[in-house]
Amino acid sequence: MPTDKKYFAHETAVIDENCEIGEGTKIWHFSHIMSECKIGKKCNIGQNVVVSPGVILGENVKIQNNVSIYTGVICEDDVFLGPSMVFTNVTNPRSAVVRRGQYEKTVVKKGASIGANATIVCGHNIGKFAFIGAGAVVTKEVKDYALVVGNPAKQTGWMSEFGHRLNFDENGTAVCPESDEKYKLSNENVTKF
Repeated sequence: MPTDKKYFAHETAVIDENCEIGEGTKIWHFSHIMSECKIGKKCNIGQNVVVSPGVILGENVKIQNNVSIYTGVICEDDVFLGPSMVFTNVTNPRSAVVRRGQYEKTVVKKGASIGANATIVCGHNIGKFAFIGAGAVVTKEVKDYALVVGNPAKQTGWMSEFGHRLNFDENGTAVCPESDEKYKLSNENVTKF
């Protein structure tokens, strides 16, 4: 490891060659950063995390302990991955059948949060600022700002960019109680205005 690196890696972390790791990123105990992955600035990678080859993490991604991010996953800026949440990358895995060339892509868009012990079945994108509840099993696409919970995960509401449940009035507008930002619900989609 070069001594002029601009990120922090705990002495027990393993970082393979040909990785891009942004300035200010922190990589903690027993984590493994594999070759050909790209990690943005100011990320925090917790204990016992695996970042597989080809994974792309944007800036300010927070990964809690015991998370494996498999090839095919892209996390945009400001994504939060809760403790022990799970990604998959093959729809129909079999030990005796090699499917390394068939990894499916999953994109977690800007600002989304995935709760502890949630599972994201591959090929299903998570919308920007979506909120996946702890223990949820995501088996389909998740809309921007959606709140999904359960197994299988079902949408039960909408969340603001500050992580508060949005309560829409008869005109389809809602205000975040923390930021005072306004949101519009139209045609089963939410936008900020």
